[in-house]
Amino acid sequence: MRLGARLILIPLAVVVLLASTPLLAHHGAAAAFDVTKTITVQGTMTEFLFVNPHVQLYFERKNDKGDIEKWQGALTAPSKLSRAGWNKRTLQPGDQVKVTGNPARNGSNSIWIRTLVGPKGESLQLFED
Repeated sequence: MRLGARLILIPLAVVVLLASTPLLAHHGAAAAFDVTKTITVQGTMTEFLFVNPHVQLYFERKNDKGDIEKWQGALTAPSKLSRAGWNKRTLQPGDQVKVTGNPARNGSNSIWIRTLVGPKGESLQLFED
């Protein structure tokens, strides 16, 4: 291989490696959520985003003082939920939901959802059979 070709390939290889580094940054739920704790939160859906990399639920609930708290919940990828029977209309604003899962490590109103009871009182399947 000529010197000129090597001088082009080496920087190109470095650029490819650096560009792929963010792909290695995904550490799973344990990075942001305390998997040693479980909480249950019930509220009213305000938004449902059936998007990658994780489906997002936004909902509000009244705390013990009667104040409205805004919550965010994360689920698995939409492709996995699709195989479990979900679609972008599975949940709608105004739906009542009850979620159980792992709270955010930083204390924010965020939860990694492990179980979800939908507006009709049914437990929604979160994983394909």
